Amino acid sequence: MIRILLADDQPLIRSGLAMLLDAEPDMQVVGEADDGAAAIAEARRLLPDVVLMDVRMPVLDGVAATREITGDTFRAEPGHAIRVLVLTTYNEDKAVREALRAGASGFLLKDAAPFELTAAVRAVYHAEAWLDPAVAKGLLADFKGAAASAIPDRAELSRITPREREVLILLAHGLTNQQISHHLVVAESTIKTHISRILTKLGIHERAQAVVTAYRTGLVGPGDPLPPRR
Repeated sequence: MIRILLADDQPLIRSGLAMLLDAEPDMQVVGEADDGAAAIAEARRLLPDVVLMDVRMPVLDGVAATREITGDTFRAEPGHAIRVLVLTTYNEDKAVREALRAGASGFLLKDAAPFELTAAVRAVYHAEAWLDPAVAKGLLADFKGAAASAIPDRAELSRITPREREVLILLAHGLTNQQISHHLVVAESTIKTHISRILTKLGIHERAQAVVTAYRTGLVGPGDPLPPRR
């Protein structure tokens, strides 16, 4: 069962999300928060698997709350990772970029279809990245004009092997670990190892950051087709 904490300052939004998520057989909304500070407190108390985090909230915004919850000093049970899925109204909101740096695992627009919401929650729960296409487009435009960021540049791609580069490309196309393993005809455990090494070599912490790196460096373009199966 995927345990979910909802963090949004609008009661109607929280109510609608709760109805959608609780209707899924593998999901349960275990708590709600109406500001970032409350989200941190409830995450510490409830230890959910996924936090649906609004970017803009009073008292403490979603970016700061995400940074705290995903940080090394956050006290959670050993081996239990709380992942954050950011909800945003604007697909070019600079706060989304900051949330990525803060450790968010995915981004979803609030007007997304219900099936996208549940798919995003499951992906983030399984330690996979989820980037709404419209959000990704805004991120890419934002990163292009940024003078400095936590995202590696093209020169840093030389650190990864050709096979790791293939894995990164498929990751950027939105494939899960299982789909990448089928595409490259290797064990899923091998794909997990490749992804772990990619993150380590590039000095990043989340799959979402790896996806943005692939697009920002030109390794993958918005209209590129999926590479042929090997």
